[in-house]
Amino acid sequence: MEVEISPKESRKAYGGEGGEYYAWSAGDLPMLAVAEKGAAKLVLGGRGLAIPSYSDSAKIAYVLEGSGRAGIVLPEASERVVAIRKGDAIALPFGAVAWWFNDSSEADLTVLFLGDTSKAHKRGEFTDFQLTGASGIFTGFTAEFAGRAFDLSEQEASRLVRSQPSGGIVKLKEGFQIPEPSEMDREGLVLNCEEAPLDVDVERGGRVVVVSSQNLPLVGDCGFGGDLVKLNGGAMCSPGFSCDSAFQVTYITKGSGRVQVVGIEGKRVLETAVKAGSLFIVPRFFVVSKIADAGGMQWFSIVTTPNPVFTHLAGKTSVWKALSPQVLKASFNVSPETEELFRSKRTSDSIFFPPPQLTATPSAETE
Repeated sequence: MEVEISPKESRKAYGGEGGEYYAWSAGDLPMLAVAEKGAAKLVLGGRGLAIPSYSDSAKIAYVLEGSGRAGIVLPEASERVVAIRKGDAIALPFGAVAWWFNDSSEADLTVLFLGDTSKAHKRGEFTDFQLTGASGIFTGFTAEFAGRAFDLSEQEASRLVRSQPSGGIVKLKEGFQIPEPSEMDREGLVLNCEEAPLDVDVERGGRVVVVSSQNLPLVGDCGFGGDLVKLNGGAMCSPGFSCDSAFQVTYITKGSGRVQVVGIEGKRVLETAVKAGSLFIVPRFFVVSKIADAGGMQWFSIVTTPNPVFTHLAGKTSVWKALSPQVLKASFNVSPETEELFRSKRTSDSIFFPPPQLTATPSAETE
């Protein structure tokens, strides 16, 4: 499989006074098209509003930084307005109309979007349809059609449709009131990965929160799941692969480290340093492992199944521990003593391995 999988950073697609929208293209990262996945990032400044839009792709939105509000309208349902903050994951199935607002003047609101483009107009890229604005849907209709649709005169419809000259993102004036959020509306729609129960917690190693249809039901409608992983400084994430033919789309949210990916015929297809802002994709059945730098590393991923299952090749839950000694010895072509030494290692470590040498001070950790 000769496809470039080196990590890439996003490029600005559009923006204005209220904020910017960034995207990764299949031209820069061909694996997006191969995996039929998309990635984008919205950065809203103070009072910035991303006007209502829908997409040709199902997505998971993940709040990287800041806080604000979001309005979600699912097909044939009422608007749900929720307060959003760092660590929130929001499932956006097909047909969902969403708007995003930064109600703070102190810090940016940054939202990551990862999703499925198998039904999109462009494989590997999202196409969003804005309901209004310079490139809004109704700017394409004649005044006659818009007027008939809204029960307005042609003059009234034309004025309504063309009164917003900005495209996609605007900045609201102080005092303009946006709907207040409801805590009840968060239920079943939003999961805060920073506060959710841990699915994996390894002392001095790392922690995982899995986003699945069990804790965020709408993920099932999207057709894929996700996870937030925090790896302590110097710790290693066990080599492993998705055993249900899923691609892994990974965005480094904080810190830095190193990544290796090994594929067909034992070929190392990626060996690189990664940092916050990097995005890369692991092909199906390829084995990936990561080691965090001293400051730790954190990432958010989607896996192309709503309830992902991984096979690990090191640690107490690895397939090696399940194989019989005879098969292991014959497979490696080693002596019984070497097989026993190999089997005696990593008997308590699972998925994450702490740094090999501990100092008097605790290892650094990505908060």
